[in-house]
Amino acid sequence: MTYPDPDRRPAARPAPLSQSGAPGFLWALVGVMAAIELALTASDAGLLGGRDLRSLAYLYGAFWQPLVAGTVLPIYSGQTVAMYVTHAFLHGGLLHLAMNAVILLSLGKVIAARIGAFGTLSVFFLSAIAGGTAFGLISSGAGPMIGASGAAFGFFGIWNAWEFSLRRRRQMPLRPVLATAAGLTLANIALFVFLGGGLAWEAHFGGYVMGWLAGLTFARGLPR
Repeated sequence: MTYPDPDRRPAARPAPLSQSGAPGFLWALVGVMAAIELALTASDAGLLGGRDLRSLAYLYGAFWQPLVAGTVLPIYSGQTVAMYVTHAFLHGGLLHLAMNAVILLSLGKVIAARIGAFGTLSVFFLSAIAGGTAFGLISSGAGPMIGASGAAFGFFGIWNAWEFSLRRRRQMPLRPVLATAAGLTLANIALFVFLGGGLAWEAHFGGYVMGWLAGLTFARGLPR
């Protein structure tokens, strides 16, 4: 088809993202988390290795703020470094795991379509580390911090950063981006109250900020 008047040619639209499922590397990542949680759940039920496996896993792999503060000594060499990553692979139950898995898989496939496996995994691990860092700096709790929520909020952050960049470039209203950020904030407040303070919002905040930074720098992805 030809257009006699070039000025009337319809504006090109970006190619839609693939609607297929999440890529294999994301399923493998979530699969490792699932295998760990299933083993811990089986242990809780007395079906695997006694009933103290979860306690041991948390003791060795959770993020402990007292280790950051220096009020306790690490159990093994390198624990104060490893916990910035290992905490993301431990969860407090199957529901906790499922919530994070849904976010990682659904947003992860969109992110992977733009920046590939290496970029997506980089955002995941950097957001987990940033979540642990924020928790260690802000929280004063002595209990363990676990879960991939910091990394999941990193995925929210990069998604919002891309939307912000797109809207600013096209001079579109930024209200949807601000509404998403406000919605995530309100959700954290509601969960914090509902769980009686048992929510590591500090990790969510750290991961979200890292996602934004990634989306505006090394993980800008393809133009939209």
